[in-house]
Amino acid sequence: MNILFYCPFRFNINSKNLLSLGGIESLNIELCKNLAKKKFNIYLATYCSKEIKKKNLKNIPIKNINNYKDNIRFDIIVSSNYPNIFNSFRNSKKILWMHNTLAIEKAFRKNKLLSILKNNITAVFVSKYLESQTSNLYLFNKKIIIPNFLSNKFIVNKSNYKRKNNLIWSVQREKGLKETMDIWVNHIYPKNKKTKLFIFGIDKSKFIKLKNYYKKYNIIFFGRVKKDKLKKIYETSLGMICLGYDETFCLNAIEANACGLPVITFGKTVLKNIIKNNYNGFIVKDYKSLSIKILELIDKDQSNKNKYIDNSIKSSKKYHLNKIKKKWVKLFSAK
Repeated sequence: MNILFYCPFRFNINSKNLLSLGGIESLNIELCKNLAKKKFNIYLATYCSKEIKKKNLKNIPIKNINNYKDNIRFDIIVSSNYPNIFNSFRNSKKILWMHNTLAIEKAFRKNKLLSILKNNITAVFVSKYLESQTSNLYLFNKKIIIPNFLSNKFIVNKSNYKRKNNLIWSVQREKGLKETMDIWVNHIYPKNKKTKLFIFGIDKSKFIKLKNYYKKYNIIFFGRVKKDKLKKIYETSLGMICLGYDETFCLNAIEANACGLPVITFGKTVLKNIIKNNYNGFIVKDYKSLSIKILELIDKDQSNKNKYIDNSIKSSKKYHLNKIKKKWVKLFSAK
């Protein structure tokens, strides 16, 4: 079976260590590599300069896609967020891998609407929440939920209970960050002067003038780092702050859980389905209760902290690639 994954971003299958590599790109690379081991013939079309081949996986330049179209019959096309590619493959099974919300007006403005309506598309949503936020006017042939999966880089085989009372923020969007840093400065730091707040993913240049000010309160900006470094810090920290604004899946929360970090959240968007209160995280209602919950977590005894570490790791296991991959294989095999 020949399967084409279409992911129109600038990367290739050897780009796994680049800091610029986003979640959608990483998911495409890992899924394609694993499906290729299943004896599928996998083609990944990206904005790369040349073809790269690894066994049953070929990474092909998007600019040359018509050359492959003339010589290969693709049984299935899987496109990440971009339906227009389906217009060029009339006889292939079409799967739109929906990672983000797509409002009707945006689909019209981006010239995606007609491509969705005129093709017989199966939509794969990364969460039930995302499906609920997508208009029924798209008239998809089928709607299927297949969660995003945990990168093998974040799978932990043994719990680490020797941790520091440090908290993590790793959401790239800044909404809620200023308020979170304010409660840290005014409420967390005065009572726990050794506890640190590590901030990943945010453009450090935006806070360059305030960097030294926040450093006095143990707020440290890292910017974007390699996954290996991120995992190492996760495994020795206490918890993650992920408020839940604008999340359609929140891979950050899954990665945090996999490393034993309970997630403190407002339970907005998809986080309300991922985090079970007082099990693999805590759902709070506002910044005041966020502050209180952070202090409570820091003050818990070691046996309680260990319980949250174990619960978090256990809850992440349902997102392991080996389990999620089976859902994709089932979809490819369905008529």
